[in-house]
Amino acid sequence: MQDVTNTLISDELLDSAYTYEEFNELIQKLYDEDRTTNEDNRPNMLDYTKMYMQRSNRWDRRGKLTKELKQKLKEIDRDMVWLVINEGWCGDGAQTLPFINKMAKETDKIDLRVILRDQNLDVMDRFLTNGARSVPKLIAIEKESGKVLGTWGPRPFEANELYWKGKNDPDVPNKTAVENLHLWYAKDRGKSIQQEFLKLLDEWG
Repeated sequence: MQDVTNTLISDELLDSAYTYEEFNELIQKLYDEDRTTNEDNRPNMLDYTKMYMQRSNRWDRRGKLTKELKQKLKEIDRDMVWLVINEGWCGDGAQTLPFINKMAKETDKIDLRVILRDQNLDVMDRFLTNGARSVPKLIAIEKESGKVLGTWGPRPFEANELYWKGKNDPDVPNKTAVENLHLWYAKDRGKSIQQEFLKLLDEWG
């Protein structure tokens, strides 16, 4: 691959990035050692890690792509790397990365790779969301040229609106805002992220 638009995303970085399977294996290995992916090993972070694995495993088993999206993925004619910045305790990552992985598996045109946010803050800080280091963050890169085609994340638009409406309401406890977000994910069943990627693939593919 040629030099990418963002020189921080080097061939070496991509070569050392995790596959989806390797990333999940890392989370489990660290959890078994009472550790998290960014070494914030407080009990609550270990609890978030456990929930990550449970939610991610559920969507790995039960998540389904629509026929429309599968067809769109088969029509891609550009080789891409989808580089996802994530952490193994990220609630949004658990709800969305399994669907992103299913998309990548539908075509040989997408190479999905995952890096840890807190080990790659120089990269993260080039792809902030409203000034925040929000994850997951997907960076779509054209393989041949290294051009950054676009980004997605950290969550579907509707989920983001719901989350921030709760966060900004002084009468809604933060715990309730987070619980409402994950209830939304459970009811949505991956439909919204797939609709968003249908449009993104027209731009990227």
